[in-house]
Amino acid sequence: MNAELTRIIEARHHDPFAVLGSHSDGKDGKTVVVRAFIPLAADVTIAEGNLPMRRLPNTDFFEWRGDGSALPVHYSLIWRDAQKREHVARDPYTFAPQIGDLDLHLFGEGRHRHAHHIFGAHVHETDDVSGIRFAVWAPNAERISVVGDFNGWDGRRHPMRVRGGSGVWELFIPDLAPGGIYKYEIRNRHSGDVFLKADPYGHHFELRPATGAIVHGDSEFAWSDNAWMTHRRQNDWQHTPMSVYEVHLGSWQRDAEGEFLNYREIAPRMVEYVKDMGFTHIELMPITEHPYDLSWGYQVTGYFAPTSRFGSPDDFRYFIDYCHRHDIGVLLDWVPAHFPKDAHGLARFDGTPLYEHADPRMGEHADWGTLIFNFGRNEVKNFLLSSAIYWLEEMHIDGLRVDAVASMLYLDYSRNAGEWVPNQYGGRENLLAIDFLRELNVAVHDQCPGVLMIAEESTSWPQVSRPTYVGGLGFDLKWNMGWMNDTLRYMAQEPIYRQYHQGMLTFSMLYCFTENFTLPFSHDEVVHGKGSMLYKMPGDEWQQHANLRTLYAYQFTHPGKKLLFMGTEFGQGREWNSAGVLDWYVLEYPLHAGMQRLVRDLNHLYKDSPALYHHEFEWQGFEWIDCHDAQQSIISYLRKGPHGETMVVVLNLTPVPRHGYRIGVPAGQYREVLNSDSAHYGGSNLGNGMAPLTAEDPPWMGREASLSLTLPPLAAIILARE
Repeated sequence: MNAELTRIIEARHHDPFAVLGSHSDGKDGKTVVVRAFIPLAADVTIAEGNLPMRRLPNTDFFEWRGDGSALPVHYSLIWRDAQKREHVARDPYTFAPQIGDLDLHLFGEGRHRHAHHIFGAHVHETDDVSGIRFAVWAPNAERISVVGDFNGWDGRRHPMRVRGGSGVWELFIPDLAPGGIYKYEIRNRHSGDVFLKADPYGHHFELRPATGAIVHGDSEFAWSDNAWMTHRRQNDWQHTPMSVYEVHLGSWQRDAEGEFLNYREIAPRMVEYVKDMGFTHIELMPITEHPYDLSWGYQVTGYFAPTSRFGSPDDFRYFIDYCHRHDIGVLLDWVPAHFPKDAHGLARFDGTPLYEHADPRMGEHADWGTLIFNFGRNEVKNFLLSSAIYWLEEMHIDGLRVDAVASMLYLDYSRNAGEWVPNQYGGRENLLAIDFLRELNVAVHDQCPGVLMIAEESTSWPQVSRPTYVGGLGFDLKWNMGWMNDTLRYMAQEPIYRQYHQGMLTFSMLYCFTENFTLPFSHDEVVHGKGSMLYKMPGDEWQQHANLRTLYAYQFTHPGKKLLFMGTEFGQGREWNSAGVLDWYVLEYPLHAGMQRLVRDLNHLYKDSPALYHHEFEWQGFEWIDCHDAQQSIISYLRKGPHGETMVVVLNLTPVPRHGYRIGVPAGQYREVLNSDSAHYGGSNLGNGMAPLTAEDPPWMGREASLSLTLPPLAAIILARE
């Protein structure tokens, strides 16, 4: 038998179009041979003209020879299976390549910002025929087939064509409708191993533990957030308040039976709560598709798909749209640093290390059990770049919190000597990842003006949130992990010892304006034995709540955007458990309800006070009153707005009330606008009352006037100059 036919039968052919479909027989120019390979077919007929095809002996090949002028270009085949069921479909092997050379060129150079429009499964029409176009990148495959519930998962039925040396495989299947489940069956060219892989560019997946992608049609969702999107492009985010509520959707709330809520069900519940609490943004822990619930979404297999746990892609669009229509922004945790080893995912995608490095010293995070993207490969960079733009453009996400940036920047991250490979200059910096991050941020800001790129970066790497044209990484914001760690270490001290650790509170002001910082108390601080935010605090129950109230007041008056993880706003006592739901019942207890009221009031005070938000990234907005009173564990400072707005913040970090405590302030009248010791919040209700306080003689601390204050125990007071 012809070797080409044998390769089709054995499912090894890289170009099935050279064999299947309609071909001239080369004799008279009119006669054509039509070939079809349909396993399990009893007989096959060309529908146009009712032309029976002849089976080649002992094979599932069928041929017809005759005058080609009698056939349409895209003819249909009728075939019956062993049960005599009839199937009718146009022959996919009559269609020309559907992906343009420019798209392939840009992808190969890593400059295709919308590769998600090319790869994956897309509704497509060509020559007035509609169907689904599939495309995947796998340069080391000998053969790839689309398999699914529409072809019995038989890899012999729909082999794809490879596009030259690009490593891109494509196939247009006519008359196929959205809704089918599919994967790619890949045969490695070196080993001959055959395996199934989920579509890296899939937009919708089966509910776990199933891993197939779902052919997703064009979205039918009608966005109604134009006003928000217009404002987003024009917003001066550096000088507007931003308070973020970090959420794990699966454990925030569930239904009465303990099952996950749909995105559409979550939207009104969450927006009502977040609006009432005064947050401006929601940050979603990764909702990109992932196989394992307990990974919290950080081991991603679907970089273009919202997880099916909570509904369809259009359900997720509804969630975003609902948030925007109610003036709540949505940020997404996005994970470009690493990916899991699951057999159906990106790992050894075509039988070789394709998305990852071959050398485990560069390509594996042993402590996380994950693989590291090969940022030196254009097609891999393009994959991640397109994923970022997909979420920002297609899903209207307002910003990406880029996870684990520190692990990307350093080749020796979490590695011992001898377990990593230096860069070309002998250093520990990951030059390829640095270039990728800069390229990512430039592309995103060019393509999606107004969105925010936020780095979870825990080292002293310089200029993370500075533009690339001055040598920065190009992010907009950086999580201030140093502030978070120092502050929590300080607050964990028994008050009697805090006098020896005052520098932990004051050190942040030495570098506060070197970056655009977010102050995070995130999920990472309330898991893995670290204890809840409440139980990090020393003392008895009352003191723990008082300490935590003071900590939150410090966070909301310190320069920088704000972030709180769900449950911390009402002082949940247990560590966060992603397999359950938050302990909402604790709000029945006064101290927890008081904590929630405090966070609500802090949010609204922050949003309503230019002195607290306008100069968050500029030294003009902060001034120490006194950072030296370590003996009494008291700090005091001014926050200042653009038009003379002034607020005084005083923190008493011991359980000892201080009466007649004098501080120097600008002259004027002041009013106590928040006292974390108020009975309204569960405190002892010691403070300075509602009456105005006049700053007058004597001059104090080098200032023209002073105030004599009552400082409640383990509390913060905030005064506004009228």
